[in-house]
Amino acid sequence: MSRSATAGAPGELRRGLGVADAVTVGLGAMIGAGIFAALGPAARAAGSGLLVGLAVAAVVAYCNATSSARLAARYPASGGTYVYGRERLGVFWGWLAGWAFVVGKTASCAATALTVGSYVWPGQAHAVAVAAVVALTAVNYRGVQKSALLTRVIVAVVLAVLAAVAVAALTSGTADAARLEVGADATPGGVLQAAGLLFFAFAGYARIATLGEEVRDPRRTIPRAVPLALGIALAVYAVVAVAALSVLGPQGLARSAAPLSDAVRAAGVTWLVPVVRVGAAVAALGSLLALILGVSRTTLAMARDRHLPHALAAVHPRFKVPHRAELLVGAVVALAAATVDLRGAIGFSSFGVLAYYAVANASAWTLTEPDGRGRPLRRHRLAPAVGLAGCLVLAFALPLSSVLSGAAVLAFGAALYGIRRAVAARRRIM
Repeated sequence: MSRSATAGAPGELRRGLGVADAVTVGLGAMIGAGIFAALGPAARAAGSGLLVGLAVAAVVAYCNATSSARLAARYPASGGTYVYGRERLGVFWGWLAGWAFVVGKTASCAATALTVGSYVWPGQAHAVAVAAVVALTAVNYRGVQKSALLTRVIVAVVLAVLAAVAVAALTSGTADAARLEVGADATPGGVLQAAGLLFFAFAGYARIATLGEEVRDPRRTIPRAVPLALGIALAVYAVVAVAALSVLGPQGLARSAAPLSDAVRAAGVTWLVPVVRVGAAVAALGSLLALILGVSRTTLAMARDRHLPHALAAVHPRFKVPHRAELLVGAVVALAAATVDLRGAIGFSSFGVLAYYAVANASAWTLTEPDGRGRPLRRHRLAPAVGLAGCLVLAFALPLSSVLSGAAVLAFGAALYGIRRAVAARRRIM
């Protein structure tokens, strides 16, 4: 590949990520803080049906990943579902997907930064959160390959910690396979709500699609990287969930605020507790790094279409990154992390991301023409159909407060789009 193809023309991003880099970025987003915190709320919802909820989340995530990979190979540009919705369904659906992603994930960025602070220095959580955002924004500013290198280190550390937790729990005398059995406390509604909460542990594969403009040979790389990253994440989550359940049981897991720390404590390996705390902080850093990357790239795509201020579409001439979008996202997230506890906003973020993937699946459903190799895509409609239905079911299975707040913010975004269109039409008439 020529240097020009890799470096990118003026105004374009540098294509520097191969399959391994793309998988790493996806894993950095998926194997993040969620595995250290999400098992407790999911167990409270599903009880002994936790593993069933995990399986449901994995099926929906697989369908979403399949749809996203096909779309990203067809449209290898920054923006992810914002671009897919715009190209396949119309400008409004692209806008709504981009709005849901940017607003929801910005809230997730701040909440994740606060997670870092709460693990590293609980008494100064806000200050640590701001420092983390500033540091990772600086890393992103220097280029996506620097971000991928740091993510590789983070993923290696987190995987090592999770492996230690699984081995300690499963080989302890307190592990009991009977705790894995599904009992009468598992209800369909509870399992679906748990699946909705656990789904976001897998949602990081979207980072691969969102970075489509920075991937080498995207038609080949993205379809390989997405299922690889998702498969690895699913295996890790399944092993860790089984390990935690085997020593704590569904009731103990439901009562736990720090499930993996409590799991190793119950296994009698108390020296591993501080290691788990460090792993949780590092995992949250990895998630935050990937989130900032994704939000800034979607902001870039929306700015290119003038749905956001066009100045945010600028690409740094040397580092080939959307530097203004990255700085703005970093500043907004840092401000939020410094002033407000946004961990309660995760419910809205969950609803927004499911809406985002619903648009992705609906977009993939329209891929009926040849894929460039003469093969029709009509037979590939099963995955987007299941993914779309799954996203809608899981979104409305979330707690009522999350559904109402998420729907309100999406409605506000739709109103903004309508106002913008009306203003533009009036200007054309004048």
